[in-house]
Amino acid sequence: MIKAEKLFSVKDRVILLTGASQGIGRSLAELFISNGAKVALVARNQEKLENVARQLNANEQVAIFPCDVTNTTQLPLIAKEVYKRFGAIDVLINNAGTNITKPAEELSEKEWDDVLDLNLKSAFFFSQAVYPYMKEQHGGKIIHMSSQMAEVGYYKRSAYCSSKGGVKQLTKALAIEWAKDHILVNSVGPTFIETPLTNSMFKDEAFKKDVYSRIPLGKLAKAEDLFGAILYLSSPASNMVTGQTLYVDGGWTSW
Repeated sequence: MIKAEKLFSVKDRVILLTGASQGIGRSLAELFISNGAKVALVARNQEKLENVARQLNANEQVAIFPCDVTNTTQLPLIAKEVYKRFGAIDVLINNAGTNITKPAEELSEKEWDDVLDLNLKSAFFFSQAVYPYMKEQHGGKIIHMSSQMAEVGYYKRSAYCSSKGGVKQLTKALAIEWAKDHILVNSVGPTFIETPLTNSMFKDEAFKKDVYSRIPLGKLAKAEDLFGAILYLSSPASNMVTGQTLYVDGGWTSW
């Protein structure tokens, strides 16, 4: 009988994680390190990455790769360096993302592009960059950080909802196309998560009341609420799961 510890194990797996210098990405880095994985940390700010690596205190388990993932010409070079450093790329987590909250009629073309380039375009091209390595090693896992907004609309989030809807369909398309290479592609779709950024947003009592009214569980998610879904999709437990979006949304998309 296989024990749960082995079924959900990520020990010695090489995880390439974007948006790793703060927030959810930093929490995921700690999760993987504490469970014996090797982690390649990718983000724009080298100083922040160095601080995260130092705080993780994992020595050979961690390496940093400063990069703006919207500069798609750099992504194959980063993938090559990660493979050279660790000898494998087992899991890619496209976690980097952004949002610009404006009424649709006020959103500029640049603001639209900024959201779509980071949330959707970089996810595709980083997936493309790791594909040769995963194909060569006869398999791998790609996890996109999506959102409940892939399923529902919301005020002042036209670009964000569009980007996350695109991530959902990208997940399905890549899952079908790369199944022959044993590359599994899935997404995780959280609801609003408690962070310093969202804490400031929830100072607006009307906004706070509306959001809470849409979550049947009646609370926001915490970063650690994503851990089970991420570990599941990164581990052997999900070896027959591909093309799916797993919502961690307190029931928001169940309405």
